[in-house]
Amino acid sequence: MSDTSAPTGPKWTSEIGLGFAETFRKLGFKAVVPSADNLEPAPIPPEWIVDGAPVARMTVLAESADGGVTTTLWDCTAGTFRWHFTWEETVHIVEGEVIVTDLSGRTRRLVAGDVGYFPGGTWALWHVPEHVRKIAFCRQPAPRIAIKALRLFSGLLTRLTRPHGSGFSKAPGLPD
Repeated sequence: MSDTSAPTGPKWTSEIGLGFAETFRKLGFKAVVPSADNLEPAPIPPEWIVDGAPVARMTVLAESADGGVTTTLWDCTAGTFRWHFTWEETVHIVEGEVIVTDLSGRTRRLVAGDVGYFPGGTWALWHVPEHVRKIAFCRQPAPRIAIKALRLFSGLLTRLTRPHGSGFSKAPGLPD
């Protein structure tokens, strides 16, 4: 990525004194080009398969430092199978289609361009007529007590570090 590809509007380069690519490196930005060439076998448990012989593959595109969030590229050939969403998962269908039936019997057809959300701990029946490829954004939910404690701590920290009489404090190293 070169400096000429910097977006307009926000202060990206000259005001910060860094080039576009250098700015994102310093912020921990990671760019990945999803490719089917990098997919590895990700077998569906045989007891989950209802019909056909679906073959699934995947690769991890990104993962948070604590392992609680992952982004994957996943694809699958024709077949019908049950799927358990251990984590919360938001999917963006990139190619093909899938017909998903939840436990209440509601059926949704997801095609390229569609986005679907599956709560953690749920099951769904997936029917892939030919093939499907998705980008999946998976998040391991934290226990409610941990979320409340983190919000309390974060609020307290904000109050303690905010200068008196001002709104929010400026982040170090960023322009006004």
